[in-house]
Amino acid sequence: MPASPSDHEPANLIRLVGVEKSLGTQKVLRGVDLNIREGEKMVIIGRSGGGKSVLLKHILGLMRPDAGQVWFRDKDLAQLDEEQMVPLRKETGMLFQNGALFDSLTVGENVAFPLRERGNVDEKEIQSEVARALKIVDLPNQELKWPSQLSGGMRKRVALARAAIAKPALMLYDEPTSGLDPVVADSINKLMVRLGDELNMTSVIVTHDMVSAREVGDRIAMLYEGKIYCVDKPGVILESQDPVVKRFVNGISDASDAIF
Repeated sequence: MPASPSDHEPANLIRLVGVEKSLGTQKVLRGVDLNIREGEKMVIIGRSGGGKSVLLKHILGLMRPDAGQVWFRDKDLAQLDEEQMVPLRKETGMLFQNGALFDSLTVGENVAFPLRERGNVDEKEIQSEVARALKIVDLPNQELKWPSQLSGGMRKRVALARAAIAKPALMLYDEPTSGLDPVVADSINKLMVRLGDELNMTSVIVTHDMVSAREVGDRIAMLYEGKIYCVDKPGVILESQDPVVKRFVNGISDASDAIF
């Protein structure tokens, strides 16, 4: 069982203990230890192909570790069957890198989808919640538009409204500002912070965007060579003089990365 939090520290919503995972012959995670506290915004950084998406899938319960444990509150996900996972997944929202909207559904229908899938929700309540969610992401009265009519930034905001409409305890973001210009990316960063604060959600954000990492994160964890190399506040990580951290956050390759 996870250790009890101290009086001065929020409880852990997610706790990874010695998580290992191989894909074929490649060992991707080599003993990941990480605590993610209730209500905090945890940013995970690391090199492409370094296991960040695999780590997200373990937190979602879509992958089971070869060794180690993934705790959601007091439940070890590896010990749960699919039926037991259902209520936990209802507490989790996910913003995919490309938004993953249904092109055959209107904006309103996309946002309402999680509530309709859950069932037992009055249609008037669904419409009210859709309007509320779209207002939060600064897209009021856009219910009847189609995804094809939206810009990339608007699609991301609709996807964010859909992910947040059920007020999940945990929200996962996979490269939320990828492909967006700096102004639109800044608006997405502000929305992530606002949603986390207003809904008291725990957020896990995988990103290569160091501006986003600084603006959004309460803490940043760096995944390096299959383990969590360091965890600290954004200012500490982004100004670190540790060679491994400094090279990554400043986008500097070392000699072994050079291609001739």
